[in-house]
Amino acid sequence: MSEITATTDVRAKKAAAQSPRGRTFADNALVQLTLVRFREFTREPEALFWVFIFPVLLAAGLGIAFRNRPAEVLKIAAVTPELTKSLRQDKLLDVEQLDTAAGEEALRTGKVALLAVPGSGGTVVYRYDDTNPEGRTARMLADRAVQQAAGRVDPVSTSDVLMREPGSRYIDFLIPGLLGMNLMGSAIWGMGFAIVDARRKKLMKRLIATPMPKSYYLLSFLFSRLLLLVAEVIVLLGFGALVFHVPVRGSLVELVLLCVLGSLCFSALGLLIASRARTVEAASGLMNTVMLPMWIASGVFFSAQRFPDVVQPFIRVLPLTAVIDALRANMLQGAGLARLAPQLGVMGAWTIICFALALKLFRWR
Repeated sequence: MSEITATTDVRAKKAAAQSPRGRTFADNALVQLTLVRFREFTREPEALFWVFIFPVLLAAGLGIAFRNRPAEVLKIAAVTPELTKSLRQDKLLDVEQLDTAAGEEALRTGKVALLAVPGSGGTVVYRYDDTNPEGRTARMLADRAVQQAAGRVDPVSTSDVLMREPGSRYIDFLIPGLLGMNLMGSAIWGMGFAIVDARRKKLMKRLIATPMPKSYYLLSFLFSRLLLLVAEVIVLLGFGALVFHVPVRGSLVELVLLCVLGSLCFSALGLLIASRARTVEAASGLMNTVMLPMWIASGVFFSAQRFPDVVQPFIRVLPLTAVIDALRANMLQGAGLARLAPQLGVMGAWTIICFALALKLFRWR
């Protein structure tokens, strides 16, 4: 009789826990699980650094290092006063007159990019390192100055129009790449490590023994990722716009949709990676194996077009490539969703396939 009573009490408690009456929105299991994800994230200073601070520092460093600058003035040396006078007519050359021995020493030590000395029969000899880009440029500029000083006239007159508007700089190319990389890293690492750590500590085994629907546990990761996504995008894009004036020429609504779809795509990939792993070491190895090729090939820091044509079809179907290409097209070219159909198709396919496989393979114990 006591066993029947105990069983009845347990069933009553489960029914009361599942009953919506007398419960507020904050008492919902999915809400509480999502809040748990936030607490886990905010209590890890390392996670806050890698998600919010590191991308900003990386953008600042690379943006300053590869900022647009006027053409550099090259330092060269000449032996005679006549050569020095002729070479100084070019504003891109800083010419110093040295004797032959001092000029050769300056060239060997890298203090000058080129040494001009008079040759036999009125010729000019240029001494420089042809493997040094500055040496080749200095040779071209020096010869132009010498020829013009000797009376050469260009048969066709030309003029220059300098264009330095936002959108064509390296920092404009970099910010969408860093945003895509951050979406991938925070989704895969954040979801994968949390799930594997919970499995390792037997927390999932305890959770599934409660009346909580299993789907709530996985949904809590997705909801927390989408909410954190807002802060990630605002911090990085806000920094780029305020400090480097990086443009956003496309629709902000469409940019948000691209970020959401990209985050869902990488969340699905992270869920698949963590679906079977039992140790943090195994999960870390799988994540690095998946992400490292995309860091290199998907065009985060340089164009993916630098790779041979034979591998371009494989690069274009990578999820990070699709996300970065879509972000760059939206921000820098103002492309709408219709023009981004191939990239959206790649992201959608990865999301659906990875979620389906993860749900099929997911191990709760």
